Amino acid sequence: MKIWKISITIIFILISIFILFNLFGFLYAYITPKLDISTANAFSVYDNKGDLVFQGNGNDSWIDIEDMGDNIINATLSVEDKNFYRHWGFDYPRIFSALLANFTSGEIVQGASTITQQYAKNLFLDFEQSWTRKWKEMWLTFELEAHYTKDEILEGYLNTINYGHGMYGISNAAKYYFNKDVNELTLAEASILAGIPNSPADYSPIDNYDLSKKRQKVVLERMYNNGYISKEDMDEAYNVKLDFKKSGLNENFTSLIYYNDAVMNELNNIKSIPSSYLDTGNIKIYTTLDMEAQAALESSLDELRVNDTIETAKVMMKPDDGSIVALIGGMNYGKSQFNRVLNSYRQPGSTIKPFLYYRALENGFTSSTTFFSKETSFYFDNKKTYTPVNSGNIYANKEISLSAAIAYSDNIYAVKTHLFLGEDELYNTLKKVGFTSDMEKSPSLTLGTYEVNIVELASAYSVLANGGKKVTPHLITKVVDKDNNVLYEYKNKEEVILNSDITFIMSELLTSTYDTNLIDYTYPTCISVVDKITHKYAIKSGSTDTDAWVVGYNPEMVLASWAGYDDNKNVSTDIVGANKTSWAVAMEKYFENNEATWYSIPQNVVGVLVDPVTGNIATEDSKNKKILYYLKGTEPNYSTEVNYDKTKE
Repeated sequence: MKIWKISITIIFILISIFILFNLFGFLYAYITPKLDISTANAFSVYDNKGDLVFQGNGNDSWIDIEDMGDNIINATLSVEDKNFYRHWGFDYPRIFSALLANFTSGEIVQGASTITQQYAKNLFLDFEQSWTRKWKEMWLTFELEAHYTKDEILEGYLNTINYGHGMYGISNAAKYYFNKDVNELTLAEASILAGIPNSPADYSPIDNYDLSKKRQKVVLERMYNNGYISKEDMDEAYNVKLDFKKSGLNENFTSLIYYNDAVMNELNNIKSIPSSYLDTGNIKIYTTLDMEAQAALESSLDELRVNDTIETAKVMMKPDDGSIVALIGGMNYGKSQFNRVLNSYRQPGSTIKPFLYYRALENGFTSSTTFFSKETSFYFDNKKTYTPVNSGNIYANKEISLSAAIAYSDNIYAVKTHLFLGEDELYNTLKKVGFTSDMEKSPSLTLGTYEVNIVELASAYSVLANGGKKVTPHLITKVVDKDNNVLYEYKNKEEVILNSDITFIMSELLTSTYDTNLIDYTYPTCISVVDKITHKYAIKSGSTDTDAWVVGYNPEMVLASWAGYDDNKNVSTDIVGANKTSWAVAMEKYFENNEATWYSIPQNVVGVLVDPVTGNIATEDSKNKKILYYLKGTEPNYSTEVNYDKTKE
């Protein structure tokens, strides 16, 4: 009996705290300044041509609830929040029911967000998942219910919810899918649209018609159960053949939302823009987005659909100034809003090696410098050993040149170079070209064993691609307010940090990765793309047990592409190969309509026809021949041999 009384007391206390907390929430919200929801989160995003590509709560598309018609209102209430007009922002019976169902099943099978809660979420410019954000959403829910009528909240919700394909707001959605005004939507059309916001990627009637019809059936059944329509209306609406116009604002790519998230993330980090503008601003954001580049990335995703759980991150960057012209943060935004471009850090593997070899070229190495490549254990003063392995355990068991080491991504050559130069050299070079991730000086640093972000990697390669100038990666060029007053404008700053002669030699060496003239005891690492590319690129692949990378460039564009699993499952050779193909498809697609050039030979550089595997001058008997490049005075001749290996046999 005593335990029963204690339990009742605890329950009474918890309920009392819960009630007091809600009363405090509403009272506090009531005395705070009223947020103008007609302009909250009002923003427009423009591409590098000045065309509107993404719109939040923009006044141009805002429509009064009286002008929406009953079909979309009743359909939305039925499927999203049937008790909307009977609660104060939180549907507590529904919350407890969902908690019980989820606890019983052991997984998330029910949600309990109300329309007010969802609208509060829409008022934020970004989609970050954090407790801080959820706390803000809760207080904003209180504020909405304290200051606005139910009709005003529902109006705001319908004007800002995501209907897929970059269409935010019911007015944009009606135009895009049916080329109609909202009040012209039939029951069949309204019920198909009302089903989309639950999962825009899954329930898009254009991309997934069968799934959207199943969702429409749920909407119609709930409308019938709630007394909005008759059974005859329900059956007739479900059987109507719908005609999708795909008109309106534009036909955006589903991946474009990842770009928008990245823009909002950058916007929130611009200190010169007051936070008040982000809440109530009506701002216009001009970006570096190139729709052709974004389309190229989108088209390359098909190459990566090896299975349902593979993920990707891709960044295209202009090397001359660091403009991020396109990006993709995952395979499907509807299934995962986690933006791997912004938030993922992965081991880059051998894509780090070009920065080691750049430093080696600065320190007297040439394209012909050789090391003996065989299975090797390295011993250190602290009695530790390090035994790197080559992919597939393939070793030359002979001397190979720097050109060959790059082509085959030879790990023994890389570690020997790293230790020959000293561990400080690579570390300092990586910091110089813009890597900010935590990393330590170690023998394995040259094999990419420390995690980096893909934007860092693309930015670092831009320094090689532009002849040695450090760049600042960015997406926003200008932000203006509703009166076109400039709130922010990006200013490009140039700083030369690498030698342009050596970056040219490095770029030429990176063409060896797909050159058939390097086929010898093994194949160049990117030989699989040689038949898929029609332009000259510098390319470097890299792979770890869990990561597949390709980074490459020409003077106009850098593309970094990662593929792997969020749970760090090992990647297969199929995924490694698919990522290389995906890289090639994206670059070739972009340069179908854009000029692709290559670098002019600097005055202090000379080309020599050599055997690229041995590094020696080519003869008539040479199996492999390729023009390699050298600083004048360091090129090979018949009487020179450049070998720094003290361990060769």
